[in-house]
Formats: sequence, structure tokens, C-alpha cells
Amino acid sequence: MSVGRIVETDADVAEGAAWLAARDPRLATALAACGPLPLRRKPDGFAELLSAIVSQQVSVASARALWANLETAGVTTPETVLRHSQDDLRTLGLSRQKARYAHALADAGIDYDALRHTPDAEVIKTLTAVTGIGVWTAEIYAMFSLGRADVFAPGDLALQEAAKAIYDLPERPTERALRAMAEDWSPWRAVAARLFFTYYRHIKQRDGII
Repeated sequence: MSVGRIVETDADVAEGAAWLAARDPRLATALAACGPLPLRRKPDGFAELLSAIVSQQVSVASARALWANLETAGVTTPETVLRHSQDDLRTLGLSRQKARYAHALADAGIDYDALRHTPDAEVIKTLTAVTGIGVWTAEIYAMFSLGRADVFAPGDLALQEAAKAIYDLPERPTERALRAMAEDWSPWRAVAARLFFTYYRHIKQRDGII
């Protein structure tokens, strides 16, 4: 099976944004309000997923500090993680739960190179089979680390809030409702996500929240 379109450049994002704007006037209005969308490509591989685990349910500043501890200790590969006991990882600042998740990821034996050529659904299935990696983390990884053009993360609160604002909804859509809405944005759902993330930041700045 083909993996579909990969978002690799700003031109790819612009192509997807133009397609979305032509299809949906509300998306066109949102795009006009917040300007060109960012590429937001990130590295792929073990370290990126470990960083996502470290970042769960803590502030950005705390996540950066924790990751700096791991980098300083050289604990950013499956081999180095497994050479450290969970208690060792806790001395570096990880919670008991995150230390367990780090070991689970390191022990999963994921072929990260192969994931680049694996269909979206299989990527999500492979990643969520690892303790500590949920659907949201897997979808974010597929979108921004693998560059998949047609993946969305409807469980994200910022995307839900943006959808509420863009479509003037009475309340924030549920994950299930937003996933259904996102079907209209295929094959550029990941560019729609970029638009929603950017629009969310735009409305927060407009309202003086950030």
C-alpha cells in the first residue's frame, strides 16, 4: 500500500492550504486571518517519541528541563535507556510512570526507517501498541515527524477549540465529531491541522491570552 503524499516543503503546505481554502469558505477565512502556515516538520525516530513521552502532562519549561537531563546523561537511544534501570531514570527527573514508558518504548524494537514507508493506519497501530503512546502522540508523530499529509489529531484540545471558532459551533466538538468533520479535508488533513493550530494561536493572541 502507498503511504500517500508526504509534506516535505513549505510549497507542499501552501498547496494543501490552497486546496482547503478553495473547498471551504470558512477555512479560506481562517487562512486569510493567520497567513502562511508553518511547515512544522520534526525529526523522526526513537528520540522524538521519547521526547513526546517526557513532555506528557508537564509544562513546556519542565519538558525542556527533563529532556536536557536525558541529553546530558546521553540517555536518548534505546540502548542507553535500557542500560539504565527505571530507578536510574527517575534520578534524571522522570516519574515512575514515564520511566516505565521509556523502557517500554526502548524495548519495543520499532523499525523507525520502515515506518517511513508504512501506511498511516499501520503507523498508528504500531506506535499505540507501545505502553505510554496514545493515539494523539502517534498521530502527531505521523503528521510532523513522518510528514503524512492526510493524518489529523482530533483529540487535541487546540484543534477542537479552533474548529469551534472557525465553524462558530456552540461548543467544542468531541474527538469523535472532529474526526468525522476532518474527513472533508482529506487528502490534506495534516495541513488542516496546521491551519487549526495556527488559528488557535491567532485567536489566543487576539484575545490577549498569550
